[in-house]
Amino acid sequence: MGKVEIRGVWLTNTDSSVLNSPENIAEAMEFLAETGFNVVFPVVWNRGVTLYPSAVMQKTFDVEINSMYQDRDPLGEVVTQARRVGLKVIPWFEYGFASSYNLHGGLLLQKKPEWKACDRQGNLLKKNGFEWLNALDSQVQDFLLSLVLEVVTNYDVDGIQGDDRFPAFPSEGGYDEITVKRYHQEFGDNPPPNPLDKQWLQWRADILTEFLAQLYQQVKAVNPNLIVSVAPNIYDWGFKEYLQDSLTWLQRGIVDMIHPQIYRRDLFSYKYVIDQLLGKQFTNKTLSRLAPGMLIKIGSYNISTDYLIRAIEYNREHGIQGEVFFFYEGLRANNNALAKVLKKNIYNYPATFPSLVELSRSRVIQQQSVSLWQRLWRWGINFFNFS
Repeated sequence: MGKVEIRGVWLTNTDSSVLNSPENIAEAMEFLAETGFNVVFPVVWNRGVTLYPSAVMQKTFDVEINSMYQDRDPLGEVVTQARRVGLKVIPWFEYGFASSYNLHGGLLLQKKPEWKACDRQGNLLKKNGFEWLNALDSQVQDFLLSLVLEVVTNYDVDGIQGDDRFPAFPSEGGYDEITVKRYHQEFGDNPPPNPLDKQWLQWRADILTEFLAQLYQQVKAVNPNLIVSVAPNIYDWGFKEYLQDSLTWLQRGIVDMIHPQIYRRDLFSYKYVIDQLLGKQFTNKTLSRLAPGMLIKIGSYNISTDYLIRAIEYNREHGIQGEVFFFYEGLRANNNALAKVLKKNIYNYPATFPSLVELSRSRVIQQQSVSLWQRLWRWGINFFNFS
């Protein structure tokens, strides 16, 4: 029996033409299969529109699909071509609870202003350019859940994926009228002005955790074999900044795969974060669910082949059987340099995508491979305030 590994890549419609035509999609799927990959994560939700014809969006916002893909179905095309070459498909809801990017809320909040998230001053919640829907509001949650269920019901996919915006919510938010009233009913007081107040942080994070639990349950009701995957910010920075309590998600078993975004541009930093996560968040019971998100390209940055290979080797030494790369075009840069190195070295043998049983199987980290940093984390020694 061959190796079982998660070898994934994100397919974007930003800085990439892969989704622009059925021909591009077919060529990309063949390329990935030949390189040794076994799963793709195509974007299906960003900028307030879908990349598939959506009855939910048509009914709610009178926009069936991103206008760039009118009269096409990029998700359907990816599924067809991926199946042809043996790849798994897990659609990626990239924008999650974000409404827009530097567009004052965009289409979604023009149509549904009552879905606006608010900061302490009552202004539209904005962080790092992204404007947000109120992720704590049940109507907003139901809308996103409807999109997820629409995809898993209508397409032959292997699961769905959230990320650093799904489920997520900037910790500066929650000061809208509905959330304030809800908090007051429970605690007899208004939310504290300090967004990082411990009780206020946990209370809002718990709402997102319950949403994820509901999503997990309803996806499994459609098909118990579907995988619920998330690519959150790194714990516990992601908890403090975006209310992503991914430690609890793992403990409760409401995620099947998790891909923390370890987007570090040097090997030392990457190893440090791996050691931190293994020491603080993952156990032998949850390690099999981990396949780190690795940054191979953004803007003018391209990861070096040496860093890439050594980081994957470090993953394997620590019992981590897989990774997901951001993003596809990084494999094609410089005459397919990274893809060639992967195929020749780390991915030079076939690997089967894990079953749900294998994702939930305990895996003990090889003690001889555990680094000093990891031992320090396990002993509770933290010499740095890392984020």
